[in-house]
Amino acid sequence: MTRQARPELPLDGILVLDFSQFLAGPVAAMRLADLGARVIKIERPGTGDIGRTLAFAGLESDGDTLSFHIMNRNKESFAADLKSESDKAEVWELIKKADVIVQNFRPGVIERLGFGYEDVKKVNPRIVYASASGYGATGPWKDRPGQDLLAQSISGFPWLNGSKDMPPIPVGIAVADIFTSVHIAHGVTALLLRRERTGVGGLVESSLIESMLDLQFELLSAHLFDETVEVKRGAKNSAHAFLPAPYGLYSTSDGYIAIAMNPIPKLGELLGIDFSEYQDPESWWSQQEKIMATLTGKLSTATTEHWLSILDSADVWCAPVLTLPELVHHEGFHELDMLQETTRSSQSGAKVISIPTTRSPLRLDGRVLKSAKGAPHVGEDTESIRAELLKGE
Repeated sequence: MTRQARPELPLDGILVLDFSQFLAGPVAAMRLADLGARVIKIERPGTGDIGRTLAFAGLESDGDTLSFHIMNRNKESFAADLKSESDKAEVWELIKKADVIVQNFRPGVIERLGFGYEDVKKVNPRIVYASASGYGATGPWKDRPGQDLLAQSISGFPWLNGSKDMPPIPVGIAVADIFTSVHIAHGVTALLLRRERTGVGGLVESSLIESMLDLQFELLSAHLFDETVEVKRGAKNSAHAFLPAPYGLYSTSDGYIAIAMNPIPKLGELLGIDFSEYQDPESWWSQQEKIMATLTGKLSTATTEHWLSILDSADVWCAPVLTLPELVHHEGFHELDMLQETTRSSQSGAKVISIPTTRSPLRLDGRVLKSAKGAPHVGEDTESIRAELLKGE
């Protein structure tokens, strides 16, 4: 397949070597590809990235999991055994030509393989080297498995979800991995900008735990400012441990409605509830459970749309709680133009494999970023990369 230059995108001409596996690293590299970078995935021959076999919801297509397809779109694959001297020699030649390296091995592994930052920058001083880990390279957590649920749990994040009578509740998506991928891509672009000014490359590092702590910057800052500040989850409907009634989710006769920060007396007037005794905002905290129970009883008597028509017209901060099918069929979702379809030839070459997925969330110069290039097969581009970049090596 002939690689297409994309001069309209800001990272066109940047060569990224993606040594990473599964989620945080591969998605960081994918974000760079969305911005125009050429990303070559360095994979072990035969089996490739472990993410090819770790299925999201048990879904797979053409021998690879759906997870792999959507995290590795827009990339090429170069098969190399990093324990083979001949393969390592080829990888070193690619490193000499690269602008960026992304890796997420456990601390110490990439160094033992000989491709750590200190070794790489001796060969290519302009390299921008990105390293993602579970818990950083030092400290008592560094050797723990770098997995999303585990990082969420160590960070204390699950205690922010749910009400006071519930156990800790983790976020139901790989939030630590996803945010880490954003931070890594952000750091890479910042170092590329610095390199343009100074000619010097650099090392950017982030981890799942740091991403989870960054998400909680308000809470951590408040506790550091005043040690008496702790997570004390509120009433059954509460959606935030540090915000009073009415902030939360409420059942209606046909679904759910979210109500954000709003004065309780005004809300009572609109809904036909006598909340006159709650003029003092302090009571929205002290009587949170009672207020929310009253709201629940009232809101359950009519449909979500009925309440939205009343609250929206009064400029009350509220929204429907959409299910996944409701979301993808909503005109608002379609207006965002968030979807794209990637394609690749099947392993047999007999048909085209199409994967529907989301696009980059960025818009550049008013234009959304889409690319139809699907995830590669293991080593699919090895020979073409050799011919183009390793000719004569």
